[in-house]
Amino acid sequence: MVNSPERAAFSTDPPPELDGVLCRALAATSVPVAIIDAQRLVVHWINRAYEQQLGYRLEDAIGLSRELVAEEERGGPASLRMAEAARVGRSTQERVTMRRGDGTTFPCVVRLDPVRDDAGEVRFAVAALQDLTQQLTHEAEQEAVVEMERRERRSVGLIMQVSDMLMEFDDGMGQLREIAALLQRSVVGWAAFYLNDGGLRTADEHHGRPPSGRGSRHGTDYRAEDSLDPRPPAPPDAVQALLDGDADGPVELDLTREYAPASASAWLRRHVDVPADPSTGRHPDAVVVVRVPGRRRTLGVLVVVPRRGEGLSGLEPADATLLELTVRRVGLAVDNARLYGREHHLAETLQRAMLPQQAEVDGLDVWTYYAPNSENVQVGGDWYDVLQIAPEVVGVVIGDVVGHDVEAAATMGQLRSVVRSYTYDITTPGQVLDRVDQLVAGMTIPRSASLVHSTLTRSGEGWRVEWSRAGHLPLIHVRGGRVEQLRDAGGALIGFGGHGRSTGRLDLDPGDVLVYYTDGLIERRDRGLRDGIAALSRVASGVTAHDAAGIGEELLSRLADHPEDDVAVVVVRVPDPRDTLEHDRSPRRRRWSLPSEPASIARARHAVIRTCQAWEMPDASNAELVVSELVANAVLHGYGHVSLQLYDTGDGLRIEVEDGNPAPPIATDGHPGRVGGFGMQIVERLADWGWRQSARGKVVWAKVRPGALPAARTRPE
Repeated sequence: MVNSPERAAFSTDPPPELDGVLCRALAATSVPVAIIDAQRLVVHWINRAYEQQLGYRLEDAIGLSRELVAEEERGGPASLRMAEAARVGRSTQERVTMRRGDGTTFPCVVRLDPVRDDAGEVRFAVAALQDLTQQLTHEAEQEAVVEMERRERRSVGLIMQVSDMLMEFDDGMGQLREIAALLQRSVVGWAAFYLNDGGLRTADEHHGRPPSGRGSRHGTDYRAEDSLDPRPPAPPDAVQALLDGDADGPVELDLTREYAPASASAWLRRHVDVPADPSTGRHPDAVVVVRVPGRRRTLGVLVVVPRRGEGLSGLEPADATLLELTVRRVGLAVDNARLYGREHHLAETLQRAMLPQQAEVDGLDVWTYYAPNSENVQVGGDWYDVLQIAPEVVGVVIGDVVGHDVEAAATMGQLRSVVRSYTYDITTPGQVLDRVDQLVAGMTIPRSASLVHSTLTRSGEGWRVEWSRAGHLPLIHVRGGRVEQLRDAGGALIGFGGHGRSTGRLDLDPGDVLVYYTDGLIERRDRGLRDGIAALSRVASGVTAHDAAGIGEELLSRLADHPEDDVAVVVVRVPDPRDTLEHDRSPRRRRWSLPSEPASIARARHAVIRTCQAWEMPDASNAELVVSELVANAVLHGYGHVSLQLYDTGDGLRIEVEDGNPAPPIATDGHPGRVGGFGMQIVERLADWGWRQSARGKVVWAKVRPGALPAARTRPE
């Protein structure tokens, strides 16, 4: 045997007949084994397993030392510890990277044990190798599985948080900013949403619409002569391709390049405000733009900066999948909110278009009120009508269609038109409802409805009221603090009356009051209709106001602070000659619920002028200008319904405008380069004003005093 170890190298002296057997066993074992010089650490002998593992033949391995260890570990701590252990004759075990004969490396554990001769000297050491490649591969696979599970759990958790944030999405940017902040904390280095409303807009742009590149699908809107321009052509508008649906996957937007001026990429490049990296102080050169899909069109984009690099190269597949799931949920929430908003706006616009303005009739004091259910922002089929049929005849109708949707509002519109048309031809309410029953039976109206139709006819100094009820609540008649429920002339719902509806009659004296109402005024979850009517009767009997508006406001304040349904109320009062003596003791207040649209500004101005004339208050023009600015601010900068209330304070007119935006109004010096921004300065000049928080958002109030203009001041209330 070439360079075989001496007999004395074995731990015990074997019998002579086993000496050769032990050497052959050492050579045949499957564990790579080498016998090395203990002092110089050079190889003296290797077995067959060592040859196969490291790729060295026996004659090539003899004399090797440092060459067997990977270059980066030669002279390292593990090599030095093995050399020291071999020199002093101590067993050791180290993890090192070995070098094969072909130059490749592999991790292994080297077990080094000294071999002493008969004199106890250590001349040789046995080195046994254990290949860790398979073990480390298995551990790496296990770690990869654990990491994948961890990322999946994180992704599921993030998607659940996103879903929770979107449960009450109202098409505002607040939730989107929260979702972007969540992604920034967990997945990416920076994130922001931009919605597409005929053009991209940032989180703070609710009304302005930036250029979108429409008319040029990819933003290259140059004229033909631009082909002679020596400048290089602008790159394709990848962002517009996303908005148009021509691209689905994420795209990279190079922030260092110039794009066509009217393109979506150019707009986004200008408005993406990515903060600098705190460690380097530099801004990224590229961002990733992800499409936010809707049902039929792209609703916006999500812009992110990956954590592991810039652009698409820094976005890992798992993070890309998470972003895709997020934008799909965001798109569905935005789409649902807009669909609901459009349906609600359509129904409310239809309903309000069919309701009359504040009624003004000769010889009667009339106050009307309507508001949809503000808690659930629903739209229903409640309506009222006040008609001057003839100089001595006034018609009053109030009704309620079952439901809170567009169909209910459409049904209300049909019924209102039918009732109006018959009212001008027939003055007896029972006969009008008979004709309505006949027509409705042939119209296949999908919703049932109740209503009260009445006519008031002048009779000497007083009036006579005639009425007929089709499944509706009884009218309330108040005379001198005594309340009577007019339950006569009742019948089935509209369309189910058959023939011969009856008509009730009552002579009204000066000072008498009639209250028409729908169930939203009195019904609650903890109070049925019967108890609600009793409560209305008690409140009506104790009303101290001496005008229809004051009576109506007292009823609303006592009964409809938190309505659970739509509310429609009409209060009719027969004027009393003694009213002038009681004028100063009668509180006067008016309120209107207006949709958040520009047309409400003109309606508010008209309401203030009419009210100031009715209350004989001077300087109506000042009040008109103040209410115009307050309602304009509520429409432009607020959201939800706009509530307008007017109060006669005795020394002036108090105006209150409520909207759903809790942010306070700000008096500015105007907006440079454009018209506007002076509204609150006008209010300051004409009135004392302030604001306060409310359950819905905020109330901005202003008190306009008659005579000289007051010194402007602002204070919270």
